[in-house]
Amino acid sequence: MRSENIALENLNDIVNFCHKHNLKAYLTTNILVYDNELKLMRKIIEESKRAGIDALIVHDLATIETAKEFSIPFHISTQCNVSNSLSARFYEKLGAERIILARELSLERIKEIKRNLTKTEIEVFIHGAMCTSISGRCYFSQDICGSEEKSANRGNCEQPCRRRWWVREESGNEYIYDGVRFMNSRDLCTIAHIPKLIEANIDAFKIEGRMRHPHYVDIVTKTYREAIEAYYNQTFTKKKVGWWVTELKKVYNRGFTPGFYFKRMTEEDHQHISPTNLSHFRYIRVGQVDKYDSNTKYATISLDNGYLTKDDDLIIMGNNTDTYIHQEAKEIRYNGKFVNKTPRGTKDEEVKIELKIDDTAIGEGSDKVYVFTDKTYDKKVYSL
Repeated sequence: MRSENIALENLNDIVNFCHKHNLKAYLTTNILVYDNELKLMRKIIEESKRAGIDALIVHDLATIETAKEFSIPFHISTQCNVSNSLSARFYEKLGAERIILARELSLERIKEIKRNLTKTEIEVFIHGAMCTSISGRCYFSQDICGSEEKSANRGNCEQPCRRRWWVREESGNEYIYDGVRFMNSRDLCTIAHIPKLIEANIDAFKIEGRMRHPHYVDIVTKTYREAIEAYYNQTFTKKKVGWWVTELKKVYNRGFTPGFYFKRMTEEDHQHISPTNLSHFRYIRVGQVDKYDSNTKYATISLDNGYLTKDDDLIIMGNNTDTYIHQEAKEIRYNGKFVNKTPRGTKDEEVKIELKIDDTAIGEGSDKVYVFTDKTYDKKVYSL
């Protein structure tokens, strides 16, 4: 389950939604732009201006020039790999409101760049996927796929670095890491170092989450928000760090590394065994929403792939709706009575239940109900 790119006609509604909830809306326009795409790029920026976007995240100088023409604030993308003070000051003179620094910088180098800027803000990545071949500038995917559209520089990397590789040089020698994922970096995780990052006078923290599942965004942002607030409340402890890391490990991850903040990355910072998710938790679809009563706040749900138990960690969302609800199963009714566990539903024999929903943002007929769990239940019914 992944997010999708937004449609241009929905941009105005999305910006309004963000502003209604006191959030800033930034539009990422950081791919390389070719001549035949300049009109489309201009149209996107025009629509962004009309929608009231707060800033564009940019890479190509043509995009920067057009953003300035429409007087839209712009942030320099990590695609520009700003790694020193001179480069940072160049973009400051161009009018950049913020610079998203390269992931490959140490904390000391970040501090040095910050000291040499007068008004431009800096932003750094604190969590998410890492690239081995210089963030966002890698041509490995394009070369392997034989298409310039399958490129990190075009926002469409096929991630061949996550695969197993057998390396043999022309004389026939093979390397000891043959058959392992020697380019597969672990995910960046800095939850334990939030105090040091805040004290470095960094203006904004960035979580890599483009195209991520809403539940991933929910858990990761909430966890880091708790860590940041704990710092300012003077309640940040090692015990809490352990709990936060446990929460982060529940959602998609390739194992964790602090990245380049305190040392150069080594073999220990790569995940050689698994190409993708190390989390033991999975999303188990157990049914779908039939209808919702806004007066009683109960949803009627058809279970066709398992059962619900009181206190199950639930996610309700739809493929083509805006619904995203994350809550525990607190009040479950079956045949008009409260139950701690429902009968098992199957495709041949669905079970109708009623579930108390905490949020009114729910659709009917297309919203699916998932249990988020590390339990296997009955393998004949649940596909993990």
